[in-house]
Amino acid sequence: MVTMPAAATITKRSEELITLEDRYGAHNYKPLDVVISRASGAWMYDTEGRRYLDFLAAYSAVNQGHCHPAILTALTEQAQKVTLTSRAFRNDQLPLLYEKLHELTGFEVALLMNSGTEAVETALKAARKWGEQVKGIAPERSEIIVCSNNFHGRTIAVVGFSSEPQYRDGFGPFTPGFRAIPFGDADALEAAIAPNTCAFLVEPIQGEAGILLPSEGFLRRVAEICQRHNVLLMLDEIQSGLGRTGKLFAYQHEGVTPDAVIVGKALSGGFYPVSAVLSSREVVGVFQPGDHGSTFGGNPLACAVARRARCHRRRRPAGTVGETRRVCDRVLAATACTTPGRSAWEGPVDRPRSIPRRGPCVSNCVSRASYVKRHTVP
Repeated sequence: MVTMPAAATITKRSEELITLEDRYGAHNYKPLDVVISRASGAWMYDTEGRRYLDFLAAYSAVNQGHCHPAILTALTEQAQKVTLTSRAFRNDQLPLLYEKLHELTGFEVALLMNSGTEAVETALKAARKWGEQVKGIAPERSEIIVCSNNFHGRTIAVVGFSSEPQYRDGFGPFTPGFRAIPFGDADALEAAIAPNTCAFLVEPIQGEAGILLPSEGFLRRVAEICQRHNVLLMLDEIQSGLGRTGKLFAYQHEGVTPDAVIVGKALSGGFYPVSAVLSSREVVGVFQPGDHGSTFGGNPLACAVARRARCHRRRRPAGTVGETRRVCDRVLAATACTTPGRSAWEGPVDRPRSIPRRGPCVSNCVSRASYVKRHTVP
């Protein structure tokens, strides 16, 4: 197992880069002093030439492996044709991605954005507008229920309904219209629903809070409650979706069908920020021209990359799959634990003795649904 390099082994070049970042960059992150210079498949390399097996996979954004050759080809080919037109024009890549997403997920329509939190904001706007136009809630009275310990992004609206004090500190006043319940508590959801409730936004598996799974049957109960009360069930699968739990989406382990799914991260294999809200015409159809948009959302380069990334969801490089699977087997053997199915993201309950509390191998096994539990340790 690779351990963190001692400070004395960091080269002058790494020190220079770290100094430049600290001097001229905002300090909203506190990264490890490992300067990555290249990556391929499951492996990353620092400026000293050391190799790291990347269990983090950019929080599942590079589940296909770093610099996947097929996605790289799609990126370079499209970049030589046209990269951005704005949505004032149509382009020849957007409809092909729409079709691919429909075939892959079964949802009627998609609305393309860039970052994950932009897609969350899009879903929130759609839910509120649906609440007024379809459910008949009075203007500016729609409410959305969320869960404690959630992580849906960093915008003002989203951090306003976060339960993490640091995410809220100094950023108020916040957007009203949100009510939080304990994660995994279906009874609390039913009790919180009011006449003005338009949607319930939830992660099928919480990642930021320490990889928390709700009890078996939670999503089935939630889906029944939302349907009975005419409340949209909106699932944030930005981190849990697109194959991370052994199925395309985490919600599929319970056989439910949400009203909307939010995707991002692995949607583009780490080459380009692409996100989307997948839903029905009834929900996304509330948007009229001019209601919502993005300069870069749905641009031809993003669409070409995302389409190729989805085509290769199951066709990853043999080296990446083989190397990472062997390490996963060793990790799981160290804990005498196997974790198939929905609980695969959570992984072993006990930390393997051979895995450091901090190190380059952190949480995500990119080649199959076997994951080392990401404990909430300092």
